[in-house]
Amino acid sequence: MLIDASQFPLVWIRFNAPGADPEASPFAEFEALLARKEVFVLLNDEGLDKGDHEHSPEEKKQTVLWMKRHKSELRAFIKAGIYIEPSTAKRLATKAFASVYEKFWGYPMLMVATRDQALALAQTLLRSEQAETRAL
Repeated sequence: MLIDASQFPLVWIRFNAPGADPEASPFAEFEALLARKEVFVLLNDEGLDKGDHEHSPEEKKQTVLWMKRHKSELRAFIKAGIYIEPSTAKRLATKAFASVYEKFWGYPMLMVATRDQALALAQTLLRSEQAETRAL
């Protein structure tokens, strides 16, 4: 998995690409993002098919444990995971899963058809966060 935070607060995540450091844990990269204590948006342009890699039971267990330890930070700092999927049928088919995703990860899973839509939605979410912060 590749996490590209070079355009922070827009963070691109690619499940089908090797990480910058194959020895590093993707959890460590997420922890570094969360440690910034700044709001950001995850974006993915691979479509909703995540490839053929099936996670082992141990990988699933480690993911659940990590997520539980960081749930409050995930909710506080990740505004959404925005997935670009050109297929209307796939976007519609995934809507039911989106509520399960949000309950598990603590932030919404949003789906759009194009990169431009994803970037516009991300900017809208980030602007609304800034407005809420100023209102406090």
